[in-house]
Amino acid sequence: MGIDYGRSKVGISLALSGLAEPYKVIRYKDLNTLKGQIAEIVKKEGIDKIVVGVSEGKSKAEAENFGKNLNVGSQTIFFDETLSTHLAQELSREAGVKRKKRKALEDAFAASVMLQSFLDSNV
Repeated sequence: MGIDYGRSKVGISLALSGLAEPYKVIRYKDLNTLKGQIAEIVKKEGIDKIVVGVSEGKSKAEAENFGKNLNVGSQTIFFDETLSTHLAQELSREAGVKRKKRKALEDAFAASVMLQSFLDSNV
C-alpha cells in the first residue's frame, strides 16, 4: 500500500502484483478515524507493507510522524515522494483522464506514482 499523506486528505494506492494502482482518496478531520479507515483497507486487502511518501521540510516530519504512529500491523517504510503529484498530473493528462476525475483522484494517483517508484527501486 502506498500513502500520499496530507493534512486533510490522503491518497491510497495498492500494488497487489508488481503494478501500483490508485485505490482511493480519504478526506478526514480526525487522525484516529483516518487510521481506522486505513486499518480496514489493510485487513481487507491483506497488506503487509505500507510505503508512506515523504518530501521535505515540515511536511516530511508530519508524514514520518503519521507513518510511525499508524500501528495497523503492517511494516511501514518511508520513501521519497518529491514531485510525485506533478508527475501523476502529467501522466493522467497524457492518458486522457478527464479533469474532474484527475482532481478527485489526484492524491491516489500521486500515491501510485510514489509506490511504483518504490517497487521499481526494490526489484
